Amino acid sequence: MAYTTINKSADHFNTLLYSGNGSARTVTGVGFQPDFFWIKQRSSNQGHLLWNVLKGGNYYQPSSNTAASAADIGTFTAASDGYSLATDGAYNGNSQTYVGWNWKAGGGQGSSNTDGSINTTYTSVNTTAGFSMSQYTGTGSNATVGHGLGVAPKFIIVKCISHVGDWMVYYGDPTDFFKLNEDNATEDLDTVWYDTAPTNSVFSLGSNGDVNTSGRTYIAYCFAEKIGYSKMGTYVGNGNSNGNFLYTGFRPSWFLVKRTAQEAWILTDSQRGFPQSWNYLIPNTNGSEQGGLPYDFVSNGIKFRGTTQNESGSTYAYMIFGQTLVGSNNIPCTAR
Repeated sequence: MAYTTINKSADHFNTLLYSGNGSARTVTGVGFQPDFFWIKQRSSNQGHLLWNVLKGGNYYQPSSNTAASAADIGTFTAASDGYSLATDGAYNGNSQTYVGWNWKAGGGQGSSNTDGSINTTYTSVNTTAGFSMSQYTGTGSNATVGHGLGVAPKFIIVKCISHVGDWMVYYGDPTDFFKLNEDNATEDLDTVWYDTAPTNSVFSLGSNGDVNTSGRTYIAYCFAEKIGYSKMGTYVGNGNSNGNFLYTGFRPSWFLVKRTAQEAWILTDSQRGFPQSWNYLIPNTNGSEQGGLPYDFVSNGIKFRGTTQNESGSTYAYMIFGQTLVGSNNIPCTAR
């Protein structure tokens, strides 16, 4: 039986669907000013655009390639209840449909964290929801960086914002990593996470250029599990036609998954599909939304209804956010 003390998950993470109109505008409905948002046009081939408050301004990065942060598509920034947008088709084309995923960190840039051997420029932390972002400058030598969560993160994404570089993903195994911008299998380099698991205060880096080149600037997105709200880890497929079951203790609303063998990243959410046939997007490509994934978000997990994301003996890494079982005044609720 799972419990949660997060009263309303939508105050920390949510999904917003909207239609573009081709005119400069403010899109509202998030319910808070996002510190990190991720927008994708659903209806045609446009990039996944990620924005964070640490870099701020109109800077974005696409998850499907190695580009540094850029501000060349007009106004693209957070607003008090959503986003301020210009007219670019990647995020506001006339009659195009879009999805935005939104996270609350510390409500701004935060301050320097000095827990690691590298002092961060900014660390913005939401300990309630287990999410933080840290901006740091690489040293080129083995190092640690403070994340501020107070518990060890189970999923970390690091991206160089000052130069080109891959999106490096930690998924729980400090000897391996994924690249969010590629569909490749896991790779093993001790120069990435220094073969060292994160602690309650820091995560470790080797000298790999995608996480720690001297003088370059990076953003680390760190996620820790919160019972009844989020879950990260791995599972092994069983290949059964009736499918596997992944227990979460809550009804999922957002699911990012990657097979450890070569296979595309898959991203689904409860706003863009319907039970037993989910629409999905692929973060490592610019492709439009596809449909027909045979699994179901149920009250306490994900029921796979075939071999999709369920190949026999295959290992899958995942991160899930959910519809929290609401309690009042931080009184825990039980999963149903």
